[in-house]
Amino acid sequence: MYPDLSQTSIENFLKKETHGTTKPTIPATIYLDTQVIIYTVEAHPNYYSLLQPLWLKFQASEVELMTSELTLLETLVFPIKNANNILVRDYEQLLFSSEIQLVPITQYVLRTAANLRANTNLKTPDAIHAATAISEGCTLFLTNDNGFRNVPNLSVVILSDVLAS
Repeated sequence: MYPDLSQTSIENFLKKETHGTTKPTIPATIYLDTQVIIYTVEAHPNYYSLLQPLWLKFQASEVELMTSELTLLETLVFPIKNANNILVRDYEQLLFSSEIQLVPITQYVLRTAANLRANTNLKTPDAIHAATAISEGCTLFLTNDNGFRNVPNLSVVILSDVLAS
């Protein structure tokens, strides 16, 4: 299910987050926006191979991966709508496994999201994702949504930018 081939340019972003070392003493904590989960599970033709170094670093315990419980809702809508039980199972298998920490939506996260919503152009779901990453102290926020670029206290990598470089 997870990419496992050679390195790509996302490796450079991961090296920056681990201060250029190949094995950081404290693993970087990377927040995965919903698209990253979708690109992985559904093997998106443009982004699946781009994400390979991330999964390699995870498998080597060099990074920790997390996402909000909101990702569960966002990933399951279309498979449920299309009665695609196999895809539902694949998403649940990844999100309920020990592979990714599924972070609860707490009152603190909601309050932080409200503040972000009031002070940025983020929609409510995106504000919840950003607030979750901030509250968990994530060192990197991996997404393909340009709307996260100007979120304070959030180090964002846009996948399409990496692909274009």
